[in-house]
Amino acid sequence: MTLFSLSLIAYDYGVAPAPDLAATATDNCYVAGLLLQQTASRNSRVAIRRTHVIQPSSNVTCRCNSCSDARKGIGRGQVNCHRLNNVNGRQRPLWLVPLFKSKTGMDVRVVAQGTGQALDAGRRGDADVVFVHAKEQEEKFLAEGYGVKRSPVMYNDFVLVGPTGDPAGIKNTSDIVAALRMIKDRQAPFVSRGDRSGTHQAELKLWQLAGIDIAKDRGPWYREIGQGMGATLNSAQAMEGYTISDRGTWISFKNKGDLTIMVEGDKRLFNQYGVMLVNPEKHPHVKKELGQQFVDWLVSAEGQRMIAYYKINGQQLFFPNANDPNA
Repeated sequence: MTLFSLSLIAYDYGVAPAPDLAATATDNCYVAGLLLQQTASRNSRVAIRRTHVIQPSSNVTCRCNSCSDARKGIGRGQVNCHRLNNVNGRQRPLWLVPLFKSKTGMDVRVVAQGTGQALDAGRRGDADVVFVHAKEQEEKFLAEGYGVKRSPVMYNDFVLVGPTGDPAGIKNTSDIVAALRMIKDRQAPFVSRGDRSGTHQAELKLWQLAGIDIAKDRGPWYREIGQGMGATLNSAQAMEGYTISDRGTWISFKNKGDLTIMVEGDKRLFNQYGVMLVNPEKHPHVKKELGQQFVDWLVSAEGQRMIAYYKINGQQLFFPNANDPNA
């Protein structure tokens, strides 16, 4: 089975709380998402399995029946039991996976993580392909020799969302840097993912552009929760605070409550996605040919067309740009 460690879209995890989360909370074993495991036959039906996640802080053995040997080698066992921080929701199966399967008959295992975690998985050789959205980190990954080549795939953008009451008074600005300065000056609540994801890295860069050293200038108004995008939006909604979200998650997020988009369209909110094959010279077990086949399909005319077709509530979530050499 081919393993791809993906951080494609934040709304693949943490968007909707798992209905059985409270029931399992005392076990320290959480339903992190759905593992797409397609059978070898091209014509057979898709089998869906749950992936379990043990919290890093847990001193309790996972009580699910499938995890006893899962961490002997991610992607080389029958079950993927991967350690993540504060997972609180279900992943959605990546829409491209069944399309790729129907084209090639190839099995794909998806592990949805933040960009930092996905690249670390690649560094360990726990993935064949990484699909992430933090260009500077991707280039560092390549410079370290862990990736073969970075290919741009698609883009969307980030949005700054906040409560309709707008305690920072930013709703009439289209300048993301000015808006962040106003939030800081007025000590308005701001919720950060704080999870080393691509979105978190983009947020930190925006604070820098605003001339704010968030590590030094943060106060009680700045809440870093170390969770995914869905949990971060839920926290912002509960705190009547602001946060930065990728537009795809925002469109699909159901618990908007009093939150609304405050700032959008600033060119500094651009969000580019790239894909890389993990270097088989670093990790000989990497499935080079199969991984490259997936990369090639993503940037092909057909793959790009499938990306453009994907919509939620009539809104296109991603815009293909594999042919842009500067992306």
